[in-house]
Amino acid sequence: MKKLFLPLILFALVVAGCGSSSDDTDTSASAGGSCEPGKLATQEQGVLTVATDNPAYPPYFEDNDPTNGEGFESAVAYAIGDQLGYPKANVKWTTESFNSSFAPGPKNFDFDVNQISITPVREKAVDFSAPYYTANQAVVVLKSSEAASAKSLDELQDAKLGVQVGTTSLEAAEAEIEPNERPEVFNSSNDVVQALKNEQIDAVVVDLPTALYLTAVQVPEATVVGQFSAPGGDQWGALLEKESPLTACVTEAIEALESSGELQKITDRWMSQAAGAPELG
Repeated sequence: MKKLFLPLILFALVVAGCGSSSDDTDTSASAGGSCEPGKLATQEQGVLTVATDNPAYPPYFEDNDPTNGEGFESAVAYAIGDQLGYPKANVKWTTESFNSSFAPGPKNFDFDVNQISITPVREKAVDFSAPYYTANQAVVVLKSSEAASAKSLDELQDAKLGVQVGTTSLEAAEAEIEPNERPEVFNSSNDVVQALKNEQIDAVVVDLPTALYLTAVQVPEATVVGQFSAPGGDQWGALLEKESPLTACVTEAIEALESSGELQKITDRWMSQAAGAPELG
């Protein structure tokens, strides 16, 4: 889910922005665009601070513990850190809610991994690295629902859909399914799940890996009807503060992991189930 893309204008900005005005960080590595291992202009000298949401769900994190290195995004974060010269002992985790992560303003982390889609609107407020994953969208319904027999997106147009606020699933659902009724938007993923359980909605639109976890753990009485491509592709990147001195370095680390095959190994281990869901045309 694996094309690498970074707008040229953004790349020029982040390379030009290598450096930091903070008195508390080591600026020697980032000045002039260098990504010297372990010597970047991080929030805390000698430490790489990575953010994600709480709770943190599989397959991205295991046991709601980003520090254990288990789960797709935990493994990706530690692999990026290692490329940047920060072994696991020098990586610190902090909590940042999904919707707050791409709000404008200073950040208390070096980068955030939380299934955050790279979009033009978000890029006005924050930086993104090169993508580390491209996710399809999926439709989850109760097995007892009429929508469970759908074989195409057209057959879901009459269904009452639910999505989480701030995600790209709303845009994807409206553009690709073209529902007769606007999808209902919920404040959190837990709210969407509860609405499905209570039959307030007929179906949930969410990224495919999350859909697999949702049906396996949270709502076993539900099923993944199928998957479909988001408009333009739904690429996830590490999120950084706008004009962060680390953006180009994080991108460089991800591209190195891609080139070496390490990123694919991590993806295959943690996201392999995503390949099996039916395609909805």
